[in-house]
Order: sequence, then C-alpha cells, then structure tokens
Amino acid sequence: MGVAFDEAPERPENIDIILNGLDRYNPESTVPLQEYVTQQCETQTYDCYANLALLKLYQFNPHLSKDEIITAILVKTLTTFPSPDFSLCLHLLQPSLLAPSANDNSPLAGAVQKLNVLNNLLSAADYSAFWSTFRGDALYAELVAEVSGFEELMRVRIAATVSQAVREVQRSILEDWLELKGKQFEKFVGDVCGWKVETSGMVKVPLNKDNEAKGVVVRENVKFDQFSRIIRRAYEQPA
Repeated sequence: MGVAFDEAPERPENIDIILNGLDRYNPESTVPLQEYVTQQCETQTYDCYANLALLKLYQFNPHLSKDEIITAILVKTLTTFPSPDFSLCLHLLQPSLLAPSANDNSPLAGAVQKLNVLNNLLSAADYSAFWSTFRGDALYAELVAEVSGFEELMRVRIAATVSQAVREVQRSILEDWLELKGKQFEKFVGDVCGWKVETSGMVKVPLNKDNEAKGVVVRENVKFDQFSRIIRRAYEQPA
C-alpha cells in the first residue's frame, strides 16, 4: 500500500506540527518550510504536501516568496514524474509566469517556462528530447544545481516508467532515453534496474504487474425484471 498524499516518512516533527495545525496559515511558517525544501534538495527526499503548503503561503503573502525556493520545488517535482505534482504546483503560481511576455523578463518567469518545457517532454514520454533540451541550454544546469542527484533521479524515474510499459526494448533506444552509453549504461541497467542486457541488442525487463499482458473479461449482470421495467415504460402513455 502506498504512502498517503499528505504523509512523508522523512518529515521532521516540527513540519508535521505546522501542516496539521493552524500554523499552516501563519506567515511565519514560511521560514521553516523553506528550510525544509532546502533539506529535501540536499537529502534526495520529497514532501509534496509540505511544498504545496509553502506555495499556498506565498499566494497569500507574495512579499515573502523566494524565487530560488519556488524553482527548487518545481525541479523536485520533475523527479517524481509521472505524478501530477508539477501541475499542482503550477496552479499555485501566478498565471503570468507561464505566459511569455516582453514586459516580464523576471528570472522566475524564465525558470518556470524552461522547467515547463521539460515537464511537457516528460509527459509526452519524449525522453531523448528531454535530455537534448536539458543539455542544450546552460540555464538548466543552474536551475537544477541545488537538487542533489537530479540526473540520476531522472534516469531512475524514466526507467521505472519504461518498466511499466514494456518487457523488452532495444538497447540503442534505451541508451538514448537514459542518456547513458557503454559500461555506464550496463551498470545502471544491471545494478540499479535489475534488467538483463542481451547480446542480441535487446534489454529484457522483468515481468511485473504493470507490463504483464492480461485478458479482461467483462460480465454484465442484468436481471430479467430490469428489462421488463424498461419494456413496460416504453409502452406507457405519457401523462
């Protein structure tokens, strides 16, 4: 059974108290929540519920918002795709941040739009384009710099998504999706994913509940008296 949306195993006690009490709406709570975001970035942990609470506080108190914290939250949500967390966070930001405008050259707007491009590529499962886009602009390296192990986390999420859809895939294709070649590719696929690289150039993905082909039998359980009521009503005279 998965962890509930509003729970996080690594959440500190002081953050838990804030989220489950009236201090959730106290502007002074932005400080510990911001520190918690920084902690998540350093320790490769994640707490969507706490991050959304901080963004909600920023909505009510825009003068307290910090661009670098918002950026860090969005980058962290990318490492949890295909969850909808990135979209949830976007809906708590100003709509103007996503609309390119000559009058708005703020660093935050540029960062949000850049990260949204990556999110759209991930949502479309265009992993090769994700990596080429990520490498093609030096700004991306700056945006993800504070998130420890970002690239490794992305490869793990891509591999997890692939394992839900296929039972084998060509090595050359998977290399592009993971942006790994040679020994690095074989080590990641074997040690991290537990998959087998065949000499034929195929990568075998173990059977799991998501990639297993199952026949579905749909049975309709309709009783005769239900039909009789329908037929009777068809012959009833309108009032």
